[in-house]
Amino acid sequence: MSLYKHILVATDLSEESDQLVDKVKQLAEFSNAELSIIHVIEPLSFAYGGDVPMDLTAIQAQLDEHAQNKMTRFTELLDYPVKEAHVVSGHTETEIHKIAEEQGCDLIMVGSHGRHGLALLLGSTANGILHGAKCDVLAIRVVEKEG
Repeated sequence: MSLYKHILVATDLSEESDQLVDKVKQLAEFSNAELSIIHVIEPLSFAYGGDVPMDLTAIQAQLDEHAQNKMTRFTELLDYPVKEAHVVSGHTETEIHKIAEEQGCDLIMVGSHGRHGLALLLGSTANGILHGAKCDVLAIRVVEKEG
């Protein structure tokens, strides 16, 4: 019997997310679990409230392409079979919960900077994922790289 059957790794694809690789791989191997990965791009229209007097389509397409390239690199670093790698647009927590449910995931792994106080209360992605998930959530501490 395995600990988990299907793990969803939620990543921001930053350099710090590389710190997740070893723990994700170890847990997936130990559980003999299927592994999926998700990266959510919040549309530029979310950030600017749709009040930008220009077409953001080309910029959004460049962001999507950049994310796809980084996703490919991340999956190669894992050196573990990845069932699906999702690069989606939308609200981060909502999209992660949606994919986790659609895929029947029983664990979501996410990197966490471990911020405290107001930063945690006002918008920790890991916190948002935890509170809406219908499965286990494992937050892995990541350390911001200096420089």
